[in-house]
Amino acid sequence: MTPDHPLPEICERYLDHYSHQVRAQENIRGMHRILTSLDIYLQESGVPLNEISIQRVDQFLAQYNTNYSIGTARSNRSYLRQFLKYLYFNRYIKNDLSPLVVSPPEFARSKPPKFLRYHEVQKLFDSLDLSTAKDLRTNAAMHLAYYLGLRPGEISSLTLDDISFRQKEIFIRSRKNFSPAHLPLPDNVVKSITAYIVGGRPQSKHRTVFLHLNSPHKPVSRSNIPSLIRDCMRENNLPANTYWLRHSFAQNMLESGASIYEIKEMMGHKSIDSTKKYLSIHINLMREIVLDETL
Repeated sequence: MTPDHPLPEICERYLDHYSHQVRAQENIRGMHRILTSLDIYLQESGVPLNEISIQRVDQFLAQYNTNYSIGTARSNRSYLRQFLKYLYFNRYIKNDLSPLVVSPPEFARSKPPKFLRYHEVQKLFDSLDLSTAKDLRTNAAMHLAYYLGLRPGEISSLTLDDISFRQKEIFIRSRKNFSPAHLPLPDNVVKSITAYIVGGRPQSKHRTVFLHLNSPHKPVSRSNIPSLIRDCMRENNLPANTYWLRHSFAQNMLESGASIYEIKEMMGHKSIDSTKKYLSIHINLMREIVLDETL
């Protein structure tokens, strides 16, 4: 830190503005420190302040907050967030970067949904022996979780009458949002369900799709579905659970350009707030959408 380091005019103007808004000298000193350090960082990086990017902000904060406590680091992010908002409102930078100044600890506390990457999902499907009834059943359940985002309870309660192979559609009768839904069935999901029904599902008077393989072949319970999929994940050394496939479905929709409202309907959420948390899975994509630029 260089106490007498000369700041750019825009920084001096902001400090003057800030000192009239905040009376606490500790806050004013904190703002001065972070602006001075930011200016030094940008000069050493050869980046003009008016061309600052969120990646540069991330890199700067990662360095600047290294030796600070969690509380002070939070204050430092707040200082920088206010300054960036000032720059944007005064048209010094073209995008408002302030909402994107976030931290890993904040994400950890909010517990964003976990998801599997494509190669991990592919590994799961490839590991199944589709010559056995057990793996045919697991394969069908995983397809419903990954490609339709269904909950374990929605999968276990499916009946043969809920599936229209001709129309390639599935009817979900009971959802958390109390709104039954007709969902399209991708070809690969149709094939996985058909393979299970033809080659793995025991003959039974029950109309429920997923049955126990041992006599008397009763319908599986809601808790059985996670067990089937979790066993497969453990065999592939993936520390995941069934809901990771559901979260991956939301992630895939987000990446494909679906709106949060479309994701809400497909996921069967009661409110848009339940769906918003899925944006935190893909912070880079969120930044790309907000900034309208490729990262």
